[in-house]
Amino acid sequence: MAKSKSKSQKVVLAYSGGLDTSVILPWLKETYGYDVIAFAAELGQGDELAGIKKKAMASGAVKCVVKDLRAEFARDYLWPMLKAGAVYENDYLLGTSIARPLIAKHQVEVAHAEGATAVAHGATGKGNDQVRFELTYMALDPKLKIIAPWKDPNFELTSRAAALDYAKKHHIPVEQSKKKLYSRDRNLWHISHEGAELEDPWNEPKESMFVMTRAVSKTPDKPDYVEIGFAKGVPVKLNGASIAAVKLIETLNRLGGKHGVGQANLVENRLVGMKSHGVYETPGGTILTTAHRALESLTLDRETMHYKQQVALKYAELVYYGQWFCALREALDEFVNVTQRNVTGTVRLKLYKGRCDVAGVKSPKSLYKPDLASFTMGAEYDPADATGFIRLFGLPMKLVAAMNKKAKNEK
Repeated sequence: MAKSKSKSQKVVLAYSGGLDTSVILPWLKETYGYDVIAFAAELGQGDELAGIKKKAMASGAVKCVVKDLRAEFARDYLWPMLKAGAVYENDYLLGTSIARPLIAKHQVEVAHAEGATAVAHGATGKGNDQVRFELTYMALDPKLKIIAPWKDPNFELTSRAAALDYAKKHHIPVEQSKKKLYSRDRNLWHISHEGAELEDPWNEPKESMFVMTRAVSKTPDKPDYVEIGFAKGVPVKLNGASIAAVKLIETLNRLGGKHGVGQANLVENRLVGMKSHGVYETPGGTILTTAHRALESLTLDRETMHYKQQVALKYAELVYYGQWFCALREALDEFVNVTQRNVTGTVRLKLYKGRCDVAGVKSPKSLYKPDLASFTMGAEYDPADATGFIRLFGLPMKLVAAMNKKAKNEK
């Protein structure tokens, strides 16, 4: 066992009450003699935080701080990401990725308030979360010592089975069992599932695994329609009535979950270089992302829309890689906010059998003109103009074709 440190040294642990942080809390105290302050963020994870203060104190914490960050999460993190159109590798709506910088930010604030000299997290040495936590710590206070037990040579709990044995030995209640070893992360935006049979990508996700959404086979045979109203890219209305951000997402989670909307089964490329297999449920986020994309199709000009698609890929990488607190993300937000000036209007969506389809879209800022789009020629469009345009547009191709023909004849 390592030599104990002075008990006057405080460390703030990002504490979820899940398996990893449940065993890390007493391990930090037992191994290094730290005074551990547990920090838990309420991000909409359901009843997971019920009794968390009691559990943390019983596990050896000197204090447990719980903050309700749901409104800040939606306003300052989810909405900017939604406006940017950020989706990682086509399917992942970044629910875990976008939450980590917010948790770490407040963890640093708690460290300052409590006079702690160190911050700790329970992310493994193979995953992305270690990067997201530690980059945020470094960006907001590089003087804080970072403690990552999974990368500590003295940390022997390097498997979930070992962690369960440790929890049992120390009488720490945990939800997982050796027969149910899913690694899950839940918040207002989504829930993720990894581990157990999902470690083999050939295995189909079990219907019993889903938490926020129904299995598609158990969804209603009648669709539901929902209308989302946007103002400058931000969703502000549900079925015509103004609604607060958190309430909107919670409502759409229930409605989308009822129809099995937002299930994603994918193999993704982790930042650390390996591939991982996970299943995500993002019902409300899928509805909002689909709606926002539809409204942009009506209100953005072609050049802005196409360039913004490139920006969205980079924005998604920044979120996934944990680089939220960097100058580039702030600069991209400025660009995105300009593109959203006219993204105002209403989108109607049909939810049915796992699908979220656009049923209608309208906007006072619409660039869609029925007279121009109609197959009927009118005074507003002279087809003769197209002749000269096509000749000029196709001139490079015409020159290449002539050169190739000449070269062929000279053989």
